[in-house]
Amino acid sequence: MRMYDIIAKKRDGGTLNREELAFAVNGYVAGDVPDYQMSALLMAIYLRGMTDAETAELTDVMAHSGDMVDLSAIAGIKADKHSTGGVGDKTTLVIAPIVAACGVKIAKMSGRGLGHTGGTIDKMEAVPGTRTSLSQAEFFRQVNEIGISVIGQSGQIAVADKKIYALRDVTATVGCIPLIASSIMSKKLAAGSDAILLDVTMGDGAFMKDLDSALELARLMVSIGTAHGRKVAALITDMDKPLGQNIGNALEVAESMAVLQGKGAADLTEVCLQLASNMLLLAGKGDLPACRAMAEGVIADGSAFEKCCQMFAAQGGDISVLRDADKFRKAKYSFALTAPKDGYIYKNDVEKIGNASVLLGAGRIKKEDAIDFAAGITMHKKLGDFVKAGDSICTFYADDKALFAPAEEMYRSGLVIRDEKPAVPPLVYARVTADGVETF
Repeated sequence: MRMYDIIAKKRDGGTLNREELAFAVNGYVAGDVPDYQMSALLMAIYLRGMTDAETAELTDVMAHSGDMVDLSAIAGIKADKHSTGGVGDKTTLVIAPIVAACGVKIAKMSGRGLGHTGGTIDKMEAVPGTRTSLSQAEFFRQVNEIGISVIGQSGQIAVADKKIYALRDVTATVGCIPLIASSIMSKKLAAGSDAILLDVTMGDGAFMKDLDSALELARLMVSIGTAHGRKVAALITDMDKPLGQNIGNALEVAESMAVLQGKGAADLTEVCLQLASNMLLLAGKGDLPACRAMAEGVIADGSAFEKCCQMFAAQGGDISVLRDADKFRKAKYSFALTAPKDGYIYKNDVEKIGNASVLLGAGRIKKEDAIDFAAGITMHKKLGDFVKAGDSICTFYADDKALFAPAEEMYRSGLVIRDEKPAVPPLVYARVTADGVETF
């Protein structure tokens, strides 16, 4: 078998079989297939697409390129959630404790942020002392004892994905639905959970810019997971505006704790309740209304917040900052970005908001970049809100005043204020299961 023939077959619109996909992927991981040949295959896939069966085989090959985590040592149903990313997307810190407080085990591996989106592990490390790297024995013991642990993704999980994604990132092949689906689902399958909820974000701040492509990605991922014997569903959620008010690591942790204490932003709270309800449904806790009531109940009685505190404490975190957000280290400087005129916020490009937060130090452009946990943005006005000239639209936080000017330029480049009010999108567009699509 030759890599040349595999590339040519896909270039000409052929369907690759498992043996061919395994030859390409495993050969690339081993260093036997050079970058230029894998790049050619990725571009051929980007241009020609893949069948559902072909994508499922690619996913399985990638999942088995590293460790396949066996969670059988953890008693009960294990649930997981994955978001395709967004700005202000701190939902894991809310829904994981909610679901754990309802009696479903959460043994979750999460990632770091890169580009305009933030990562759950970065947010967790904003809590002083928190360890996000645990041994497997520690991880299993914690989940068995308190029902929840969220840690960084092992470098040995789906090792092909990390290497292939780095190549996609520099060859303009990131935005390919079969490759996105196989990347996400290879890691989810390797991580070993029984029930997987997918949060497929859609809009300016997401990979998927329109509903059709978001539904296509969701349907494909649900199909892959179902074929591998997992309980899988997906929600299509809005990313034409950031979730909640805060963007930046410590700021987002504080906002997440407010939701768990029953006093959070309405949009963030609602999305988290819908995600948590669907995770509980997949885990067999009842029908959707019953699961929603359970999720609301553990917020109301404080058990979800206490479960979150338990998790951070078990991983070395200083939970005093969770109980009192004023104890987080604050940025040295703040800057108010004001409205230039009266009108409605007609457009507020979420990707540019995310990039502005990165310029302030809240994110990273390269994986080795350091993060300032105190940096970020608090939004006072969002898409569809009316503002008067001089009103504060948002506040920037940074340890260096020189960062404000480039961040302001980035933010304003995506801001449009008009006399007419825009149509504000729904928080959740649709739910995708193995049985079909339910739109809202």
